[in-house]
Amino acid sequence: MTDVSTGVLHTLFHSDQGGHEQVVLCQDRKSGLRAVIAIHSTALGPALGGTRFYPYANEEEAVADALNLARGMSYKNAMAGLDHGGGKAVIIGDPERDKTEELLLAYGRCVASLAGRYVTACDVGTYVADMDVVARECRWTTGRSPENGGAGDSSVLTAYGVYQGMRASAQHLWGDPSLRGRTVGIAGVGKVGHHLVEHLLEEGARVVITDVRRDAVGRISDRHAQVQVAADTESLIRVEGLDIYAPCALGGALDDVTVPALTAKVVCGAANNQLAHPGVEKDLADRGILYAPDYVVNAGGVIQVADELHGFDFDRCKAKAAKIFDTTLAIFARAKNDGIPPAAAADRIAEQRMHEAATAGGR
Repeated sequence: MTDVSTGVLHTLFHSDQGGHEQVVLCQDRKSGLRAVIAIHSTALGPALGGTRFYPYANEEEAVADALNLARGMSYKNAMAGLDHGGGKAVIIGDPERDKTEELLLAYGRCVASLAGRYVTACDVGTYVADMDVVARECRWTTGRSPENGGAGDSSVLTAYGVYQGMRASAQHLWGDPSLRGRTVGIAGVGKVGHHLVEHLLEEGARVVITDVRRDAVGRISDRHAQVQVAADTESLIRVEGLDIYAPCALGGALDDVTVPALTAKVVCGAANNQLAHPGVEKDLADRGILYAPDYVVNAGGVIQVADELHGFDFDRCKAKAAKIFDTTLAIFARAKNDGIPPAAAADRIAEQRMHEAATAGGR
């Protein structure tokens, strides 16, 4: 018998990671679709968050990931100043093997059944072309191609926002936002990471990269011979003279093994849910490592896809994403004033906005 005290239902109804408004399990036997849509909060507006297509080990792992990611989106959207709550969807399977047009259309019908309570977009394993297919069955779809009325690849502004977070971190720690001459290590140079490399090189930073996919590394190395390559993440976090570490792959990058080994003075990256467990932020602070909360600095993409719902304007979105610099600085100031880590300070600000919205709405 499954231990219900540690199962996903316990997480949903009883733990601090729960409190979600709605969780929907989607299945279409014909296409092989198995998906989970988690809506954490609609206090600020319709839940907005991407669709992750990933080969989870089991259904419980998929549900747990959807719950965590949806909760993170509530905080991200609140800190980005968007009138959206948080939601996330995961499709169980190998996107290279299992993704088909029929499956994506079936998924679109599932999202459409929620009648606008959840708005979807791209995430790990899904792309603009996939959202174009989903949109054929669901009008609550963003991250579509410009040819289909969308904004295109949201990773461009995600990277730009992370870059602004790095500049704010440099301003707070070293008194100067310039990254010229700083050494930045990037773990994961896929969708977002390769754009981040361009921003950093343009400013004159030294860049070290790693990625489990050789083709991703090769794309950077072929274009920029000056970029160094670390064998793996373990090697990257131990690079001597590293100023900033940027986790840009999957979550859980900061844990009890990684944090003691970090040589960087700043952690600022695009990956979601970087803290492997509660308390890691204190471990970082105890080591004198400045942590720029992931859901704050990686909000450029969600700013873009949210704008798509109102008629996309890239310059307007970029101006909003540039404000991540000021938001990050404000979080560092709040953390200092309250005597708490930056992650806790960001949570307090986001929770205050959601609480005020819920109260105003009579919830």
